[in-house]
Amino acid sequence: MDLEELDVSVNNGSIDTVLLALTDMQGRLQGKRLHGRYFLDEVVSGGSEGCNYLLAVDVDMNTVDGYEMSSWSTGYGDFVMKPDFSTMRRVPWQPGTAIVLADLLDTAGRPVPASPRQILRRQLDRLAAHGLTAFAGTELEFVLYRDTYEQAFSKNYRDLVPANQYNVDYSLLGTARVEPLLRRIRNDMYGAGLVPESAKGECNLGQHEIAFRYADALTSADNHVIYKNGAKEIAAQEGMALTFMAKPNEREGNSCHIHFSLRDENGRSAMLGDGPAHLSETGQRVLAGLLATMREFSLLFAPNINSYKRYQPGSFAPTALRWGVDNRTCSLRIAGHGQGMRVENRVPGGDVNPYLAIAALIAGALHGIENELPLEDEFAGNAYQDETAERVPGTLRDAADLWSASGVAEAAFGAGVVAHYANMARVELAAYDAAVTDWELRRGFERL
Repeated sequence: MDLEELDVSVNNGSIDTVLLALTDMQGRLQGKRLHGRYFLDEVVSGGSEGCNYLLAVDVDMNTVDGYEMSSWSTGYGDFVMKPDFSTMRRVPWQPGTAIVLADLLDTAGRPVPASPRQILRRQLDRLAAHGLTAFAGTELEFVLYRDTYEQAFSKNYRDLVPANQYNVDYSLLGTARVEPLLRRIRNDMYGAGLVPESAKGECNLGQHEIAFRYADALTSADNHVIYKNGAKEIAAQEGMALTFMAKPNEREGNSCHIHFSLRDENGRSAMLGDGPAHLSETGQRVLAGLLATMREFSLLFAPNINSYKRYQPGSFAPTALRWGVDNRTCSLRIAGHGQGMRVENRVPGGDVNPYLAIAALIAGALHGIENELPLEDEFAGNAYQDETAERVPGTLRDAADLWSASGVAEAAFGAGVVAHYANMARVELAAYDAAVTDWELRRGFERL
């Protein structure tokens, strides 16, 4: 949707509300609901202000210490949400509504470095200097429950009723039980400009995946956050609840495999060639850079305490930092063929912020390209049993330490961004360390 179409739609009454949305550190859409006419008359030319604490709070929206850009000592001022009109579209699941994503500027008109969308833009600019363009596709899994979100909250998220009572991986019979919801999500996303490809069941009880066509890196990240927010809203409207959290129970977790490739200035694959696994020299250096930076960048692939519960042997979530051709036990899997060949990063979970994760992939690729890193041999076999491989960090604390000490991260993202997201991790760790969990109560209430 362009501005002319929006103007016509506001005038004829088919659209009365415009959502102006930013993506926060946690990968959530935040923003304002604006009257359509006010948006056209005022916001189109000047943007709209929002409190800069939106990039300095925890998941519960608590104001926390440690952020240079926003604090009580600086008065919690504003930043400007500048609409990116290339992202504007209708929201089919909300009547009379359109949405546009925003870039964040400070009050002097400068980009906000810690904004996830700006972090990705900076890495895309670095990549463009090498004559390369990044493409990505994200595969989000979720677990669906027949409880509403309000019921789930009241039950402390325990004893929820999954939408399927058995493993429905690839099952047409099992997925038919919830096809009305899956169909509505697919069709509403199509109406919002996304290109749905398929829906399939997964292994956990009530677990499903809806896949969308890949696109350039920024568009894929934009589509990811719109889909994730929209799927939750649609589930709520249907009296159900779904979660993208990485490990909602002790069964299989929710992954977000990210498919990643680079194209040259002619639009051809820069990774395809005559080397091992049909990789070009650039492709080999990209994979080498991804492997070399995976541990230090894990905070951007796995940003929460719960993220690290996925990494269990034999779980289809990787533990070993290896690459292989069509090998789902490795962290990096070469998939596809010809111009469609790509690397699939299997480390991220469904809780990932796509802007940060794709930015980390680009930064890792550039590290390999700029330093001409050699690629280790392809791994064949079960990477879970490889005792010589480096491992995905086991906890958020380990990942935060690696990120904070990383010279590669500082060179790629800047010291301010490294400090900002290290503080995010410290805030989460402090909250978790202070919490009394159900596990502790079950083990200790009577027996200790």
